[in-house]
Amino acid sequence: MARSGAVLLAACAVVAALCCISTAFVAPPRAGLEIDARVGAATFAGLLPLAVMQPAHAVYDSVVAMLQSWLFGGTVMIVIYGLALLAAIANPLTIRRKEVEAQVKGQQ
Repeated sequence: MARSGAVLLAACAVVAALCCISTAFVAPPRAGLEIDARVGAATFAGLLPLAVMQPAHAVYDSVVAMLQSWLFGGTVMIVIYGLALLAAIANPLTIRRKEVEAQVKGQQ
């Protein structure tokens, strides 16, 4: 009985492989894709720092060191987002534009 199950499983695997590999539709050839060497070099140069960085699963000396690094990183992120929010709110050009708009409406 076990052999018939194995044979049936093998037959199903062969049929599935043939269905997946067979080419029912062949797309017409496209124009050649030109790859610029400069794009490849720029991509490689941009991803190079990721190769030399410390791995993401860095081993900490203790749990306290890990928590301190998370707290420091979280504080830095809060400061960065806070500065971005401040820059968005206190945009001097927007403030001046609103002042000029109010002045123009006051003259009319």
